[in-house]
Amino acid sequence: QVQLVESGGGLVEAGGSLRLSCAASVRTFSWYSVGWFRQAPGKEREFVAAIIRSGGSTYYADSVKGRFTTTRDNAKNTAYLQMNSLKPEDTAVYYCAAVYYRGTYSYADLKEYTYWGQGTQVTVSS
Repeated sequence: QVQLVESGGGLVEAGGSLRLSCAASVRTFSWYSVGWFRQAPGKEREFVAAIIRSGGSTYYADSVKGRFTTTRDNAKNTAYLQMNSLKPEDTAVYYCAAVYYRGTYSYADLKEYTYWGQGTQVTVSS
């Protein structure tokens, strides 16, 4: 069983930055791909970004491309989501999720992920 704990959410003005962290309770973290999702009130959970296995490829939703960056530090069993140039429409609960690497998978599909964090609120004021 893998536990994921997110942190770093908060209230920020439009144009500001936040960095979310996702700490995993597993020593083989480098074998897990990590996805970031968000859910705004009244909306479905949507894909934000993914980083594949050990420092592998990264993927982003069009809405955050060029503003958000996901990285990982396998020595610390932690993934990060750096969010810059935040907009009010980025307001949501942000979740990290993990799946044991098994080759190609649909990184934007939340059903592909086995483990989920509890979520952290990000609020961007205009």
